[in-house]
Amino acid sequence: MKILYLETSSKNCSVAVSDNEKLLCVCEEVSENYKQSESLHTYVEWALEGAGIAIKDIEAVSLGKGPGSYTGLRIGAASAKGFCYGLKVPLIAVNSMESMIEPFLGDNYDFIVPLIDARRMEVYTAVYDGNTGKELSETEAKILDETSFEEFRDKKVLFVGDGAKKAKEILNLPDAVFNENVYPSAQYLIQKTLEKIENKEFEDMAYFEPFYLKDFHGVKKKNS
Repeated sequence: MKILYLETSSKNCSVAVSDNEKLLCVCEEVSENYKQSESLHTYVEWALEGAGIAIKDIEAVSLGKGPGSYTGLRIGAASAKGFCYGLKVPLIAVNSMESMIEPFLGDNYDFIVPLIDARRMEVYTAVYDGNTGKELSETEAKILDETSFEEFRDKKVLFVGDGAKKAKEILNLPDAVFNENVYPSAQYLIQKTLEKIENKEFEDMAYFEPFYLKDFHGVKKKNS
C-alpha cells in the first residue's frame, strides 16, 4: 500500500512516501521561518519523484495532526484533505508527538517526554513509555516551573523537542537527557499509520480538524 505522509506542525516541513512499512523517500527541512505554505507541495513532488511513483498511485494519506503551529497545521490539513478528495483515498491522522518519540523507543529510557515550545514558559507535552511507546499521560499544554516532572527525578527520562532547551534551564533533574534538535517528522508516522489502517481508524474528512490544543491567538497591529 503506497502512503503519502505530511507533517507540518513545527518548523520542520516534512513529507514522506512509503510502501507499507518500507520508507521509499523523505523530503524535509527545518526552517525558522515556517516554510510550509511555500514548500509543502514542492516537497510532495520531490518525495513522489524520489519514491519513483505518481500521485495517482497513492492509496492513503497520513497527517501529523498536531499539536503545534496553528498555521502549519491548517496548511497540512487543507493539503491532506485536498489529496484525499482528489484521489478518493482515506485520511489517517496521528498525534505529531508520536513521530518525535519513535526514533528513541527501546533506547533504554524509562520515559520519553516530547516538549513542543509554545509561548513563554509553556510547552505542549505528553509522557510515553520509553520501551513500548504507550501513551501514559494525555497531551496537554503545561507551564514549566522548577517542580515540573519531579516524579521522574530517579528515572531515566529523555526530553525531546524544541521546548527541551528552556526545560533544561529550569528543571532540577540532573539525570535527565535533553535533546532539543528533535522535530516531528513524516518518516516516523509510518508505524502508527499502519496500525490505524489495520484497525480502520480513518478520519471523517467533512469534520476533521487538526489537534490545535489551544485557540489561535493573533497579534494585533498597533495603530501608527
